[in-house]
Amino acid sequence: MKIGFIGLGHMGNPMARNLLKHGHTLKVFDVVPDLVRKLTELGCEVASSPAACAQGVELVVTMLPSSPHVRSVYTGKDSGKDSGILSGVSPGVLLIDSSTIDPHTARDVAMDARAHGNNMVDAPVSGGTGGAEAGTLTFMVGGDSADFEKAKPILQCMGKNIVHCGGAGNGQVAKICNNMMLAIEMIATAEGMALAVTLGMDPKVFAGIANTSSGRCWSSDTYNPFPGVLENVPASRGYTGGFGADLMLKDLTLVTEAAKAAKQPVMLGAAAQQLYQMHSTMGHGALDFSSIIKLYKKD
Repeated sequence: MKIGFIGLGHMGNPMARNLLKHGHTLKVFDVVPDLVRKLTELGCEVASSPAACAQGVELVVTMLPSSPHVRSVYTGKDSGKDSGILSGVSPGVLLIDSSTIDPHTARDVAMDARAHGNNMVDAPVSGGTGGAEAGTLTFMVGGDSADFEKAKPILQCMGKNIVHCGGAGNGQVAKICNNMMLAIEMIATAEGMALAVTLGMDPKVFAGIANTSSGRCWSSDTYNPFPGVLENVPASRGYTGGFGADLMLKDLTLVTEAAKAAKQPVMLGAAAQQLYQMHSTMGHGALDFSSIIKLYKKD
């Protein structure tokens, strides 16, 4: 297929490359010229705007930083008349947004797309840059079943686990709620590890006990935040790489805003959001999210 791809950052670039590896041709757009240049060297066509990127293609994929970016790129609002995807795309072309945004925006933009004659699915991802490069991402997809089936072969070029989560916006629901749970369990692991070591335990011994007992979770047995407990995790390389603390803060903010709109309490989610906000203001936002343990370690 000929695919329009908009958003060529840390995730979008390897995702686009995997589409090329599977024989698709791409027309690409990004506001950063250097990111576009990396793909033009592989033979991609360059577009001058989101609208131009959506013209003459059979499908559009977007990977953008935030809700305002998605709304602007699709509708053209706040970015200039006739510059958005919906002003350039032909009716009937399927739209796939893999950004992580709030469910309300995802549903609003999908409604705008449908009014234009385009079906749309929200398909946020899990798996990080490593998964994007390896083509092993998990896609959580919201939208009609028929649109999910149409999008699935394209998403399988970039990921291994493609899950239909229900109607429009439900992909975003799955993504942000899962990341809220991850943040809470990482904070709990950090608290338990730091306290155990302060009270005299060897961190590896305590981690071994927790990981064969009821305290076990992914944050403790696969991604432990205490330096030296596990090899090949961010904690053992100065918290570099992985999933940034500022990105976790973004997702937690989306969670608390969505919960407020739904009048659904998320007490631990809100506490996690505040802890990651404090962590970020202390200058640790660029570090992996497991660096939250720095709030607890006395050194």
